[in-house]
Amino acid sequence: MLYRARHLAAGGAQRLFADLHPAVSWADDTLTVRHPLVTDTRRLDGRGLVLVPSAFVWPQVATKTAEPWQPVLRYPARGIATLWEHGRPAEPGSLAAIVGRSRAILLAHLDAPASTSDLARRTGLTAGGVSQHLTALRGAGLVTSHRTGRVVLYARTALGDALLPS
Repeated sequence: MLYRARHLAAGGAQRLFADLHPAVSWADDTLTVRHPLVTDTRRLDGRGLVLVPSAFVWPQVATKTAEPWQPVLRYPARGIATLWEHGRPAEPGSLAAIVGRSRAILLAHLDAPASTSDLARRTGLTAGGVSQHLTALRGAGLVTSHRTGRVVLYARTALGDALLPS
């Protein structure tokens, strides 16, 4: 969702829908969804559109536009191929020499936003240690944090991405 929000902020609806799914396109302020067995035109008439990333619609998209419900477009979530993986990312050796092993590992694990407790569980570090390292990484501009309900999620910044080997 963060990926889509960034695309929307950077380039509007055109950029948001540009790589969402091959069956979905945006042109001349019109959203087109091509379903293999359905040919129909639906107007949203100002009701908006809820975008729902889903692990269960792949490789297709699913729509719901019938009234009285809120129009919805379900599309394959990004990173679905790694959904059930439990492996650890490779430790970035040269980065570890500069920022330290633990901070390098945390940066590597932040390929998607995560909480302190998630990172502690995945890395084997203590929650307190993770918190201290994330504070230092945030101070250096390598990660950002934002509150979502009762949880604070951390994500790599563009600078943090640039430090990791590709």
